[in-house]
Amino acid sequence: MDSNIDFKNIWKQQTSNKPNLEELLGKLKKFRNENLRKLICSNLSLIATSLFIAFIWYYYQPQMISTKLGIVLVILAMIIFLTAYNRLFMTFYKIDSTQSNQEYLQSLYMVKNKQKLMQTTMMNLYFIMLSLGICLYLYEYTSLMTLFSACLAYGITLLWIAFNWFYLRPKTIKKQESKLDALISKFEEINNQLKE
Repeated sequence: MDSNIDFKNIWKQQTSNKPNLEELLGKLKKFRNENLRKLICSNLSLIATSLFIAFIWYYYQPQMISTKLGIVLVILAMIIFLTAYNRLFMTFYKIDSTQSNQEYLQSLYMVKNKQKLMQTTMMNLYFIMLSLGICLYLYEYTSLMTLFSACLAYGITLLWIAFNWFYLRPKTIKKQESKLDALISKFEEINNQLKE
């Protein structure tokens, strides 16, 4: 079966129970735009954070190598994460209203695979590097504190990282997956109906 068939025209000619294709295309467009907005916001916030951290290094001139290594690890984590995250941009950017149903579906499968990579491998690497970088950065300053204060500083920092890792990250992943899975299942339903 030719995958370049104009599904939109065939779909318009169908009379039996069919999902509203225009509504589905609207949801796809909303999904695309929402994710592009998130990509832009992530880029802006992580670039601004990296610049701020570099400014802290320049302005305060940390003395210990652990502090400098911590700053480098944090900035490197953000750069690696952004590089991988921006690869999603081209996938989202290519989704447009001129595609056939099969092309929409293939684009969504590609987004799902890339999102899975981001949610597992890249996010794990990001959190490990970020956590290690923050702990190394804090060492110089906590070494000047009392033991109680140093433990409190590390405890609060590690609790915040754990909260993000064990609560916010799974919640965000579940939300992203459910939106994408809903779109994919609707386009699969349309494809299956057209094959019958």
